[in-house]
Amino acid sequence: MTDAVEHDVRQWLEQVVIGLNLCPFAGTPYRNGQIRISISQAVTEEALLADLQRELKLIDETPAATVESTLLVVTGLLADFEAYNQFLAEIDVLLRRGGWEGELQVASFHPQYRFLGTEPDDAGNLTNRSPWPILHIIREASIDKALADYPEPESIPERNIRKMKSLSSEERCSFFPWLVRNESVNRPIDT
Repeated sequence: MTDAVEHDVRQWLEQVVIGLNLCPFAGTPYRNGQIRISISQAVTEEALLADLQRELKLIDETPAATVESTLLVVTGLLADFEAYNQFLAEIDVLLRRGGWEGELQVASFHPQYRFLGTEPDDAGNLTNRSPWPILHIIREASIDKALADYPEPESIPERNIRKMKSLSSEERCSFFPWLVRNESVNRPIDT
């Protein structure tokens, strides 16, 4: 199963995140082999927090030239977005307790991702939809450096939402095949 999960995540990274330029900073570290993909098969939140803590410690102790960021892919729980979203509060506590607040942050991606105030089928939600629940560990220093060299970084989220809304139904099916296989198969995504 882990090979199939990693394949799904790599395909999403290559075709959606990098291919559609949703994150203009992901391509170089991905091509350089600096993005770690770790698969958690934890079936309890406590076990997942332990896996996350190991990954946070690993990235904290490893030079960015070796591991720029880590995608912790969750396969054994948090399939429900509301449960996933509530779990994010536990991550904030872990970051504070581990002394990583201000050093590392965790970005969230989920197959059912939904921004506050949007409808479930709003195409803008696709910017954070991934084939599996993912906790993306990012170095704050790397974010600061990348944003300093990027013109108008505050425009990235809105640009990404416009991009998702401009995709045809066929393109959405191609870029997000797990959505076709899952619950919202027959419902069009609003543009």
